[in-house]
Amino acid sequence: MAGAETGKGRGGKIYLDMPVTYLKGVGPARADALRRLGVITARDLLFHVPRRYEDASTISPIASLETGMDGTIIGRVISKGIIPTRKGLRIFQAVLRDDSGMIEASWPGQPFLDRLIDKGDVMLLTGSVRFYHGRQLQPREYIQLGKDDEGVKGGRVLAVYSATEGLSFKVIRGIIDSHLESLLGLVREYLPQEMLRAAGVPALPEALRMVHRPGSIDEGARGRSRLAFEELLFVQILHRRAHDLAREKRKGVAFENRRELTSALKQAMPFKLTNAQTGAVREIFHDMCSDRRMHRLLQGDVGSGKTIVALFAALLAMENGYQAAFMAPTELLAEQHARTFTSLLDPLGIAPVLVTGSLKSKQRRAAAKLLGTTDPVLAVGTHALIEDAAVFGRLGFITIDEQHRFGVEQRAAISAKGEAPDILLMSATPIPRSLALTKYGDLDVSTLDERPAGRLPVTTVHRPGSARERVLQFVERETAKGRQAYIVYPIIEESEKLDLKAATIMFEQLSAGPFSGRRVALLHGRIPAEERDATMRAFRAGEIDILVSTTVIEVGIDVANATVMLIEHPERFGLSQLHQLRGRVGRGAEASWCILLGDVGEEAFERLRIFVETDDGFEIARADLDLRGMGNLFGEEQSGAATFRVADPIRDEELNVRARAAAETLLAADPELSSKANVGIRKVLSARYSRAMELFRVG
Repeated sequence: MAGAETGKGRGGKIYLDMPVTYLKGVGPARADALRRLGVITARDLLFHVPRRYEDASTISPIASLETGMDGTIIGRVISKGIIPTRKGLRIFQAVLRDDSGMIEASWPGQPFLDRLIDKGDVMLLTGSVRFYHGRQLQPREYIQLGKDDEGVKGGRVLAVYSATEGLSFKVIRGIIDSHLESLLGLVREYLPQEMLRAAGVPALPEALRMVHRPGSIDEGARGRSRLAFEELLFVQILHRRAHDLAREKRKGVAFENRRELTSALKQAMPFKLTNAQTGAVREIFHDMCSDRRMHRLLQGDVGSGKTIVALFAALLAMENGYQAAFMAPTELLAEQHARTFTSLLDPLGIAPVLVTGSLKSKQRRAAAKLLGTTDPVLAVGTHALIEDAAVFGRLGFITIDEQHRFGVEQRAAISAKGEAPDILLMSATPIPRSLALTKYGDLDVSTLDERPAGRLPVTTVHRPGSARERVLQFVERETAKGRQAYIVYPIIEESEKLDLKAATIMFEQLSAGPFSGRRVALLHGRIPAEERDATMRAFRAGEIDILVSTTVIEVGIDVANATVMLIEHPERFGLSQLHQLRGRVGRGAEASWCILLGDVGEEAFERLRIFVETDDGFEIARADLDLRGMGNLFGEEQSGAATFRVADPIRDEELNVRARAAAETLLAADPELSSKANVGIRKVLSARYSRAMELFRVG
């Protein structure tokens, strides 16, 4: 976990690297249980930080709980049992009592708790109170305090640790508490004092004391901030070092901003760039005009105008006599970009060259001939651009659209088509900038967080299942006006285990029933790719009125005439996924709607309410991360990079900014961390992130 010097112990004394099994009060059985929590050494135990805190002064007397409120109580279990229901659901129930009264607690579908919770146990419960044959608490969380509540009353802050089967939170707390003073005496701070002051975090020994024995919840949070800062700092150091090493190797083309083609495009465009687009163009031009090779990510929400920014960059390369390539993941997207570029570049006398796998041999030869010259040209295509037949005469700039859809090898293959082309990666899946700076720390990041003027917002509503007939009538009225609609389902075929409408069944019912007079088509992932593309082309051409689909259309082409996105079973989709689906409509001048249809539970209702109330993709991504967690932040492509146990780049946004600044200052003064002052940092990096150290060559 966090860094600390190894404490050397003699004569039976504790030292940080000793196996936890030899600590008093642990032993082999408890050591096995601790291992499941990742606690193997005494150091691991010290850095097994609480997952949250409870302030006993905020605990409510049971008698004060009222229906509809949320509450936290401490009570003793006086009876318990499993209650079966008519539908076969088994409910574990327990009655708890404190000095003020009694209340029943209910855990539907969790009969196994009968083995874990005993009569006489003192428990801390947090949950909502409802009325069901009397007051009933439905706990979201529970903590077993043992057989007494000593030490949690009188306003003391209770540190709640992650526990495991056979090892209660209270036992873990007791083990840590009994060894805390000895272990803290072995910890040495190794981050520079000026860095800690700038970050506003305490020194390591004091931070660990605050974490395990906080005088208040705020003090616990302050101690945690030191550990979070360290994790964020190390990630930023590793990213920054990788970035700097790559830039040293990347001697690229030093373009000159001649303001020839770029100014001509600006004058010919029927719209003005947003401030965000202007800023991104400025950042990209600055990179391209340096002698170092650009490696930048351009991220932006649906409809934020990333493509036009990439076009300006392509023209900068072309006005310097170089070729530019724009690679998209599908032929449909490549064709769409080619049409967009053709209309925008026609006043400049420039015609893009389309390169896809389905080109006829005559077209393929003509495209190859153009690319093979040293004349400036804009090639727009798919992975066909990386095939052996595609030979560029003077490639200087590459845009990779929907970059996450291409593997590392594919991105490297198109990069190898030129001597040292500048690279712009684009992503339409926005994430908050603080997270982008962490996840893509080895890239420069430009963010488009502003919509072009004139785009109408999509009206988003959630309707219950009882409104289904009215919703379908609304879709029919829209198609009667000549508009088009998407109807999306989460699954292809019905399942016996899930009571969900499926795309294939609903396609048959809808095309034979309410939309029998309309042209309805089906689209899902099991349909062959050529047939899928043909269907989407027909929909784009207006030959299909209603497209019944799964999420295969999540990232698709622009159909300006599509004005309705109807999503059934919306609770089955993530917020970011719903936002991508909503982005398929509202691309034209007509008012558009996104309709979520279906009955959902209380938790899903609150989640969908967030989606209905905002169309800001960055806010939706933030909410999605808060609700679902980050998972593996870095993914397989960055398996050598660090993940977090304490820090959260979203929650710790300001701390992350300070960590990034600290990493930049540190590496500017000592790029290889070789000075005596930084030996502690280097040592912890080597121990904790050996794979990352190898990848990023720090050490």
